[in-house]
Amino acid sequence: MNFDIIINNGMLYDGSGKPGKLANIGIRNGYIEAIDQSLTGDASININAQGLAVAPGFIDIKTHSDFTLPVNPTADSKVLQGVTTEIIGHCGFSIAPITQGKTKLLRDYLIASAPWIDFKETSFKAYMDNFPNTSINPGMLIGHNTMRLMAMGMEERAPTGAELGHMTEMLEEGLNAGALGFSTGLFTTPGSYANSDEITSLCKIVKKYNSCYFSHIRDESNQVLNSVQEAIDIAEKCDIHVQIVHFKASGLDNWGKAQKVLEMIQLAKNKGLKIDLDLYPYTAGTNPLRNLLPQWVHAGGQATMIERIRSDQVRAKIREDINKNGFTNWGRLPSWDSIQLVSSSFLSAYVGKSILAIANERGEDPLDTACDALSADLGATRVIIFSISEDDVRLLVKSPIALTGSDGNCIACSGITHYGKPHPRFFGTFPRIIGHYVDELKLLPLELAIHKMTGATANALNLKQMGFLKEGYRADVTIFDPKNFKELATYQDPFQPPSGSRTTVINNGQLVVENARHTGAKPGRILRRSKNGLAN
Repeated sequence: MNFDIIINNGMLYDGSGKPGKLANIGIRNGYIEAIDQSLTGDASININAQGLAVAPGFIDIKTHSDFTLPVNPTADSKVLQGVTTEIIGHCGFSIAPITQGKTKLLRDYLIASAPWIDFKETSFKAYMDNFPNTSINPGMLIGHNTMRLMAMGMEERAPTGAELGHMTEMLEEGLNAGALGFSTGLFTTPGSYANSDEITSLCKIVKKYNSCYFSHIRDESNQVLNSVQEAIDIAEKCDIHVQIVHFKASGLDNWGKAQKVLEMIQLAKNKGLKIDLDLYPYTAGTNPLRNLLPQWVHAGGQATMIERIRSDQVRAKIREDINKNGFTNWGRLPSWDSIQLVSSSFLSAYVGKSILAIANERGEDPLDTACDALSADLGATRVIIFSISEDDVRLLVKSPIALTGSDGNCIACSGITHYGKPHPRFFGTFPRIIGHYVDELKLLPLELAIHKMTGATANALNLKQMGFLKEGYRADVTIFDPKNFKELATYQDPFQPPSGSRTTVINNGQLVVENARHTGAKPGRILRRSKNGLAN
């Protein structure tokens, strides 16, 4: 039999969570044609996978690569760690839809995350139809914050009937176009201004289209348990799949709460509710610096916020609020030393240092340093926040019900996305799980780790013919040395692909990575959900 690619002698982990088995795989026309230990035949490409793990392409369930794929379509940092599919448009932030006259509003809002994006008025369908060819398969979400901005700006109130109707129309248009679902960022303005009734109303539309709801919950710190319960309640009221994204119990006062949340999720699953969560395997997250400030600071929009924080009286009030309540969504931290600068035009010489260290060097109060940077950078300052317990991370990493997502962008070691000192998870999430938690710490078996990156994720997303190595399934395959597939990216040197010279990645039957080098191929296909709920 003739094949395009044959993978010989590899240890096959099929994505189901079962232990690996020796097998050969034959690929033709973008699909897995045959799997058999004695498979033979001719092929244009023969890959000797002896001593290597052969797994489904990793599915990164939680990313913001819509901010970078238009300028980095080869998705270097993701495919080099075995990712073939990314779900984008999370936390309520999506690049579309953009209605007439609202382009600058969204550009200003997302400047800290997507400074290079050419924002244009567009429907969600047009956005999907005109998305560039990429090396990964993007699945797209419609962001609530974006829709709310389009419908009512940064107003701190409930929407009128007409405004909610406008949001509903935008959501339906995107879901009709094939978007995988609806995302919220309920800690970030203006999403934080929405009550549960508003979200429930929109999630009823999600149900109508057999779609999914992805939530950055309302508070991952001091109200984390209540916020998880809000997500569970929506799953029950609307009878939809709810994904709690990048779950964390953030801030010193909340360490240890991950166990309770896992119990809540398992109880909901036992009741028949469709709910999952995912995590990134790090004790730090990253965000625009402005999002750490009290939510009242943001009322009225970006320009108003910048003008507001220039006032000494406002800064005194912010300082009092942080001392009392901690940082919004991140909780109480030991000090400003837990907040590290990622990027800033104003403080470019200090990138990689903590806000406390910068303030000390400049002879300033840390809050003044932060507010001065935000003012000069027009809100574009980004930081890394160390706020999570390693014990909680380990508990989630080994849990069978916690999926894996990077919450990272696809970036590259050169070009426009090579700037600042971003989070090492952009290059390191999947090899960190396999190299550190599986191989070094023996925290979980390799087959379970792979399942949480592939088959379990495909099941949660209702992806058709994806996430498993099965005959008739899409030929998305990651091949790696389980003993030499380790994260090399660090907080001070984040632009480092993982170790392993034999890593090979196939997407839709084409070689994207061969022996740890990008081939330049861009065979990715945009995932679109059909009305029966399946996405392909």
